[in-house]
Amino acid sequence: MSWIKTINYEDARGTLKKLYERVKGPNNNIDNVLMIHSLRPHTLKGHMVLYKNVLHNANNQLPKWYLEALGVYTSQLNKCDYCVTHHKEGLKKLIDSNLPFPPLEKALLTDQPATYFEGKWLQGMHYAKRLTQDHASLQESDIEKLRKSGFTDGEILEVNQVVSYFNYVNRMVVGLGVNTRGDILGLSPGDNDDPDNWSHK
Repeated sequence: MSWIKTINYEDARGTLKKLYERVKGPNNNIDNVLMIHSLRPHTLKGHMVLYKNVLHNANNQLPKWYLEALGVYTSQLNKCDYCVTHHKEGLKKLIDSNLPFPPLEKALLTDQPATYFEGKWLQGMHYAKRLTQDHASLQESDIEKLRKSGFTDGEILEVNQVVSYFNYVNRMVVGLGVNTRGDILGLSPGDNDDPDNWSHK
């Protein structure tokens, strides 16, 4: 599951057990990306507060599928197979059934966003790559470019927060050897209107 010790659902006690009750999926399943926090439950709480509000909050204005696409793209750039695998499944569930998923998947996984995205959506992907791979070179002009493409400042903040979140979790997962063994792929917190609902369904 990982390169460090973790505590499973059955063995959890106290604060950790309470947190597991909030984040569990079917059959008391705890995703490995969450179980990796088990030796320091306070970091699991912090992770979930950030994750829920950055990616699964009704106050976000950008489409949820686009936020997930940013997450998959960032994870691919970081070579985080765990997050790519999970969030690719989540993204697939968000795509209109009338639209073919393979072209989007290929664009994200082969670092060719221009084969699928255009306009502001493509500019957001370009920003995601710069923030992930060359963040120190970013300047105010890069933000102005996003504005000119059609993003509001609030939407720019959403893009920045999602990409920054995935850079955090990608490094956590890769750095601790977390794999998908035992996970149920593609689950995510429900009820975007309730930031305290962390249940994975």
